[in-house]
Amino acid sequence: MTLALGATCVLAAQGLALPSAQAAPTTTATSAASPVTAAETAVARGLAASLADPGWRGRVRSAALGSGQVDLARLTSGGAAPAALAGAVTAADLKIAAAKGLGAQTGSLLRVRLGADSMKAALTPDTAPLVAVAADDDNGAAVTAYDSAGRAHTLSARQTPQQPVYVVDVDVAKATATGLAQVDKAFSQAGLSAPATSTTATTGGYWTTKINSVYLNDDEEPWILGDAEIFSLVSGFGFDGKVRVDTVDMPYLDNDHTTYYPNQILANWSSYKYNLADVVMMEDDGDTNYATLAKALADALLTITDQGAYVPLVDAILAAIPSSWYTNDADYVDSWYTLAQTSSGQLNGARGNGRMTVEPYFVQQF
Repeated sequence: MTLALGATCVLAAQGLALPSAQAAPTTTATSAASPVTAAETAVARGLAASLADPGWRGRVRSAALGSGQVDLARLTSGGAAPAALAGAVTAADLKIAAAKGLGAQTGSLLRVRLGADSMKAALTPDTAPLVAVAADDDNGAAVTAYDSAGRAHTLSARQTPQQPVYVVDVDVAKATATGLAQVDKAFSQAGLSAPATSTTATTGGYWTTKINSVYLNDDEEPWILGDAEIFSLVSGFGFDGKVRVDTVDMPYLDNDHTTYYPNQILANWSSYKYNLADVVMMEDDGDTNYATLAKALADALLTITDQGAYVPLVDAILAAIPSSWYTNDADYVDSWYTLAQTSSGQLNGARGNGRMTVEPYFVQQF
């Protein structure tokens, strides 16, 4: 699901005023469907048409009732599905991978799921469900769904329909993990993640900041949206004097208004020259292009040089993020300034949308 960003900006937990660049850009009109949404829609219409076949409809029903998320490429392989649908899924997977800046070797990304658990009782063998695409407009009031005759139906985005609806979506957990690996590679090639100059050999380990719990605020979300996929960019200055950015995947952060206890390492202080770093938390709703993200960040951050003192980097990161990210998706979640090795306890995000409890943690060398 998409994480709510409507909270009023507040002071950061460290007592710093919120800079003007902290606010996410706003738009006055929605843009045309993204390449990802266009590919999903083509598959959704093809899947809806295929459900006119009772035998195939039964296979899809069994798969949807047996799993919260069904791999469409696997479901349509082996000759069980109509050939046109199988071909459309394969083509769409390639288009989506390209649109997200991922390689063709990423494999299947499209998934299908039942829109809500409350629809299970109505998903009888004789019922041909509607098929919709996971919304890419967080504030949209309506959802378009297709039936087996090719007709479009308008559904409320806020009220869960009584009739069963299959939702075609991207496996953002897989896409994010693959994308962040590519971002890390691009950062390394650009010199933004040089090897740390560590004293591990003499100290027997290194200090980190560990997340004990994390909580994100909630707004009422459309039923059609799936789990969020969260990652953070941790930035500071490396020992080579260049900005350093480390990616941290947070795949457990599925839902808002829920406290998670990950015991996850957020920052490795042996990587940074100064005892301060910044954290920017982002979300992938399906449209994120990781190649574009990596290039935009590298181009902007390589112009910032070490002046002998720590410089906050949140504003530079937000300014570098392509404006298209803010058109439909609320990809910017929150940020934390001046995280230090000694930071402990609850830290409120500068935007007021999230909070974390952290503590210093020494990773012992074997």
